[in-house]
Amino acid sequence: MSQQGPIVVVSNREGHALSDAIAQVKVFPLLDSRWPEAVDAVTRLRPAAVIATDFEGHADALAALADRAARIDPYVPLIALDPGTMLPRNVLPFTQAGRNPERLVSRLNAALRVRSLHATLLRRLSNDRRTSTRMPVTDPLDDATVLLLGRGGSYPALSVALGEQMGVVGALSIEAAAKHLNARELDGIIVGDGFTPRVLDAFLTVLSEDSRFRNLPVVVRTLSGLTADYDLPNLEVADAEPPVLAAHAVPLIRQQAFESRIGRALKSIDVGGLLDPRTGLLNEDAFHRDFETAVVETQTRGAGLSLARVTFAQGSISERMRLDAARILSRLMRRMDFATLDEHGAILIVFAEADLRNAHAIARRLTSVLKHTMHGPKRDQRLDPQVAVATMMPGDNAAAILRRLSAEGHRVAS
Repeated sequence: MSQQGPIVVVSNREGHALSDAIAQVKVFPLLDSRWPEAVDAVTRLRPAAVIATDFEGHADALAALADRAARIDPYVPLIALDPGTMLPRNVLPFTQAGRNPERLVSRLNAALRVRSLHATLLRRLSNDRRTSTRMPVTDPLDDATVLLLGRGGSYPALSVALGEQMGVVGALSIEAAAKHLNARELDGIIVGDGFTPRVLDAFLTVLSEDSRFRNLPVVVRTLSGLTADYDLPNLEVADAEPPVLAAHAVPLIRQQAFESRIGRALKSIDVGGLLDPRTGLLNEDAFHRDFETAVVETQTRGAGLSLARVTFAQGSISERMRLDAARILSRLMRRMDFATLDEHGAILIVFAEADLRNAHAIARRLTSVLKHTMHGPKRDQRLDPQVAVATMMPGDNAAAILRRLSAEGHRVAS
C-alpha cells in the first residue's frame, strides 16, 4: 500500500525489534523519535501513522501525542505496543507484540486503509460543492454498535463498561451471534468468558474467512493461552479485567465506526448528496421528492404503492438507537423501496408495487428483525416497534397518503 508520509516510531530504545519487522515491508519509511520530541516530530513530519512503545513514565506525553494526532487530517492512526495501561480514546492497542511482530504490518495496513478512505472523502468534499453531504462532527462512538458475546461472570461488567459509551447487542451463544452478524452493521465483537478454546478457535476462523467480518475489531477475553494468529488484523486477545478490556476495545471500535461513517458519506456523494450519511437512507427532502414522483408515476401506470411508518414508544429509544434501526432497515429493504428517518424520529418506507396486504407483510418482516436484534436501554429489554401502513387509492396525491398514514399511526398508537 503506497502511503504519503513516514511511519514515526516513538521509543526510548534504538533499533526496536518491531521496527525491523516493519522495515522488511518496503512501503513503510520509518523515522525514530524519543518521547520528549514525539509531539514535535508528529507536528513537523505529518506522518501516515505513529507507533509508540515504552510507556512507563510517559503517560502525559502519550496523552499529548494522542491529542496532537487526533487534530490532524486525514486520520493518523496511533498504535500502542503492549501498553499495559489505560489508553486515550484514539490510541489503538497492539498486544502480544513480541509473539508475532509481522501482525503489526496487518494492523498498520488496516488502519492506513481508513486513512486513505478519509483522504478520499476530504478530497471529494472539497471538489464537489454541488452536494449537501457533510460529515457528522460528533464522536464516531456515538454511532457505534458492538456485539457482546459471552455467558460468564465478565458479561455484566463488560455490558456496563461498553454500554456507557456505545450501543451493545448481547448474545449468549455462537448461533445467536451469527444471526446478529448477518442482520446488522456492527462496529466490533467483544467475546467474554464461557467458551472453550476449541469453540473460540472455530469462531475466529470463520470470521477470518469471511470478507464481511475480517477487518472488524474482535477483542477476546481468555485465560486459555489463545494467540492472535488469525487473519484478523484488528484481533486483540488478552487476559484482562472487564474495564481494561473495554478500554482497549474502544479505540478499535471507534476507528471502525469512523470507517463506516466515511463509507456512508462517500455513498452520499456518489448520489449527489441524496443519502443521509448517518443512516444510509435518503435525506428527508430527497425522500419527499421521490415519493411525490413515485405517486404520480404509479397513478399513471395503475400499479400499487404503499407507505409505512415505523416508530418506537416515546422514551424507549435513544437517538443512537434510532440511527441504528435506520441502518438495519437500509440493509434489509428491497432494492425497489426507499426510506428516510424523519425529523420526529420515525422511519418512513415506500413499498413499490405493493398493495395494503403485501405492504403489511413486508413491514411485519422488517419490524420483526428490529424487534429481535435491538434492545432497550435496560438490560434484556426488547423493543416493540410500532408500524402503520397506508396504501395509495385512486386519485391520491402524496399529501393525501401522508395524512392517511398519520391517522393510521394515531390509531395504532392508541
